[in-house]
Amino acid sequence: MDFRPSDRVASLLERVRAFSDEHVMPVETDALAALDEEVRPGVAYPAVLVDLRERAKAEGLWNLFLPGEEYGPGLTNWEYGMLCEEMGRSPVAPMAFNCSAPDTGNAEILAEYGTDEQRRRWLEPLLEGTIRSCFSMTEPETSGSDPTGLAARAELDDAPGGAGGEWVITGHKWFTSGYNGAEVAIAMVVTDPDAAPHRRASMICVPLDTPGFHGIRPVPVMGHDGGPGHWEVRYEGARVPEASLLGPRGAGFAIAQDRLGPGRIHHCMRAIGSAERAFELMCTRANTRESFGGKLADKQFVQDFVAKSRMEIDSARLMVLHAAWKMDTEGKREARQHISMIKVIAAQMHQEVLDRAMQVHGALGMSDDVPLALAWRQGRWLRIADGPDEVHKASIARRELNRFKLEETPAQSNGAPQEVTA
Repeated sequence: MDFRPSDRVASLLERVRAFSDEHVMPVETDALAALDEEVRPGVAYPAVLVDLRERAKAEGLWNLFLPGEEYGPGLTNWEYGMLCEEMGRSPVAPMAFNCSAPDTGNAEILAEYGTDEQRRRWLEPLLEGTIRSCFSMTEPETSGSDPTGLAARAELDDAPGGAGGEWVITGHKWFTSGYNGAEVAIAMVVTDPDAAPHRRASMICVPLDTPGFHGIRPVPVMGHDGGPGHWEVRYEGARVPEASLLGPRGAGFAIAQDRLGPGRIHHCMRAIGSAERAFELMCTRANTRESFGGKLADKQFVQDFVAKSRMEIDSARLMVLHAAWKMDTEGKREARQHISMIKVIAAQMHQEVLDRAMQVHGALGMSDDVPLALAWRQGRWLRIADGPDEVHKASIARRELNRFKLEETPAQSNGAPQEVTA
C-alpha cells in the first residue's frame, strides 16, 4: 500500500479540515441544540445546519461518500476513509457535508438496486440534500444481531387483471434511525417466510406519510431522545405499491450486507477522528493542568494514558485503511474478515481513549463543558450497532478456525488428522 493520499484527496482533506475549523466548530454546540429543538415532521434540518450545508454544497464538499462518479467525486473507500476521519471530529460535520448515516447507506443501496423511479423519487432528493431518510430493520421482539429471524411481514395483495398489487406491511420495529423529520423509510421485512433463512426478507421503500405507518416514540439513548432520533415504529397494515420493492424479492439480507460493509468503514474512521480530538484535548490538558506540585504531563499514569492512546489510535487507523483498501481491490466479500476486525478494534479503541481523556480532565471531563462525555456517549453505541462486538468476534474466530480445520481421511494410516483449508 502507498499511504500517501492522491493530490485530489489531499486537496479535499485540506478543504474539509479548513471548512470544519472555520464554519462547523464555531457553531457545533448551537447546531446540536437546534437539532433537538427544530427537527420534526417536515423539517429535516435546523436552520443553522441548512446554512452550513448550503455553504458546503457551494464549495463542492458534498456527497463525498458515494464510490461511483455518477453522483459524487468517485472516491474509493480507502480515499473517503481519510476524509471520514476528519469529519468524525465533530458530530455535526457529517451532516454539513451530506455524509451522515443512515442517509449514506440508504443512498448507496438506492443507487445500486433502485429502479429509475425510486432513484428519481428518493435518491436524487437525498443527494440534493432536500430530504432525509431512515432505516427500519431492528425489532424489539427478535434478535437484532440475527436479521434472519425478523418477524415483521409484508404480504403482496395482487390487483385483479395484472394491474400491479400492493405490499401490506405489518410489524413492530424500533431503533428506526433518523425517523423524525425523514421522508422515507427503507424497511427490511419478511416477504417469503418459508424460504431459506437468508432469503426470507426483502427491502421495501415506505413513505413516512403512508397510512398505517406510525411513529410510536423516540427511544431514549443514554438519556437523549431529541433530533432525528432512534424511533419505535409500527406498521399496521401499511400499504405501498408493489413497485416499492428495493432490489430483488428475497434479497434483503444480501442488500443489508452490501449496505453495512462501507458503512462500517465510515463508522470506524469517524470513531478514529473523534478519538484524535479527544487525544488532543487530553494532551493539552496534561500540559497545562497543575496538580501535586507539577504538570499532569509529568505524572507517569498520565504518560501511560498518552502512550497507550497514541499506539491504539494509530493501530486502529492502519487496520481500517487496510480493510478499506481490501474492499476496493478485492471486493466486499473478500474483505469480510477485515471489516469484522476493525468494527471491534475501532469501537473499543474509541471507548478506551475517550475514557482516559475524561479521566485526565477530572470532573470537567464528565461535564458537557467539553465534548468528551458527549463523544463517549455517542461512541458507545458503536459496540452494539451494525453488529455487537461478540457477534463479530465469533465470526472472526470461526473464519480463522476454518482455515486450520482438521479432517480425518482414510489415507492416513496412522489415524492422525490432516490439515486442510476452508
